[in-house]
Amino acid sequence: MNKAPFLTAAVVSVFAFASGAEAREQIRIVGSSTVYPFTTAVAEQFGKSTGGKTPVVESTGTGGGFKIFCEGVGVDKADGSNASRRIKKSEFELCDKNGVKDIIELTVGYDGLTIAQSKDGPQIALTRKQVFQALAEKVPNDKGELVDNPYKNWSDIDPSLPNVKIEVLGPPPTSGTRDSFHELFMEKGAEGFDSLKAMKADKATEKEFEKIWKSIRKDGAYVEAGENDNVIVQKLEGNKNAFGIFGYSFLEENADKLKGVSIEGAEPTFENISGGKYKGARPLFVYFKKAHIGVIPGLDKFIAEYTSEKALGADGYLTEKGLVALPKEAFEKSAKAANDGVTLKADDLK
Repeated sequence: MNKAPFLTAAVVSVFAFASGAEAREQIRIVGSSTVYPFTTAVAEQFGKSTGGKTPVVESTGTGGGFKIFCEGVGVDKADGSNASRRIKKSEFELCDKNGVKDIIELTVGYDGLTIAQSKDGPQIALTRKQVFQALAEKVPNDKGELVDNPYKNWSDIDPSLPNVKIEVLGPPPTSGTRDSFHELFMEKGAEGFDSLKAMKADKATEKEFEKIWKSIRKDGAYVEAGENDNVIVQKLEGNKNAFGIFGYSFLEENADKLKGVSIEGAEPTFENISGGKYKGARPLFVYFKKAHIGVIPGLDKFIAEYTSEKALGADGYLTEKGLVALPKEAFEKSAKAANDGVTLKADDLK
């Protein structure tokens, strides 16, 4: 492996950092609450195996993490950012504007975005179309006309669903989980209506279609519960008729209290997510600043630990935390690119 470009970037970055700043000996990672437990586990393993200081991992939400990550380079800036969705082109451009020129992207694995409820809650199975009907600000009526969402109870959507109030606790707009929920559930659910599907296909109305599936009702059916998933768990325990939105790993961690809702005939299980049967699956990422490698002690070794077979492999310790491992070929490709210091290009992003 040719390390020359890697080392050159690291050496140059030393001079790019703010003069007079004191050296930092502890790696700092910000970002997604979903990826937080995985990166924390790697940080703890890194601390034990190297004898160095355990990296600091902060749960700020994906969007909030990228704002911090993109502030610039230097010992007073974050080294990495966890993300439950891929970095947006606008975020990449913000990074570039602030001098964060070389970003390493690591695909960690898969997570299933789940809708969960108390184990004592009513039995329910949903489609993504029904989820859209429950939570969209505007929905088509019988004539295909868009109207303010009229549904109060689940049974209003379909008589076979429980006759209980629609109440879903979920993440705020700054969360990558919220972004994933929009794309995996709301957009796909909207496409279940012929009128909206036609709107998406028409160049003249595709922007209007996007606004529709990105707009969540504000009448109390959807409750923003913040970035702390533990708060959602507590509220679900106290209200058996409510539902919560979070990653599969968190559902598994609280399997003694919660159960996942079947979506289009598939329950959110490890096997269904890895096998592609569960439609709410999404990739997870960690981003690193190449300029900080060789400057922040141990960052290269931390990346090596994160990308190791014992961490991200099919039987790695992160699968015990609920991570769904990448297929072997995809894992090896992602790990090699991260360790080689391959950086993301603007053309890679939409």
